[in-house]
Amino acid sequence: MLSFQVSLVRPDALIFSGEADQVDLPGAEGDMGVLAGHAPIVTILRPGIVKVIANDQDEKFVVMGGVAEFSKEELMILADSAARIEDFDVAGLKADIEEREGNLPTISIGQELDREIALLDHYKALHRALTVTTAM
Repeated sequence: MLSFQVSLVRPDALIFSGEADQVDLPGAEGDMGVLAGHAPIVTILRPGIVKVIANDQDEKFVVMGGVAEFSKEELMILADSAARIEDFDVAGLKADIEEREGNLPTISIGQELDREIALLDHYKALHRALTVTTAM
């Protein structure tokens, strides 16, 4: 299988750099997979799990949003926040969800409330995925 270069960075650190056969991304419009030869693309990432697959092995990372760009056989993932799945603070995410839920009644009806509800939905989906993933 053809491979390509992958870099996952957050503002303060390089989290992963290496070759991959496939990378699964949590795109803002839905999950997507990237293979060697993929058309050039730039996509916004929602909070979720990035899965890097190489040589029938995979590594998983939690990202809390960001941007991914694939061109010239290189995938660059610029994450707002990122960590290896085993290092991610699931309890901290749960606390953030509870705090955001408590703040919802104080936000005026409109676009800000809509954005907060959408973000809360992404956080809850990520929390469900992490509790299932880490329980295995």
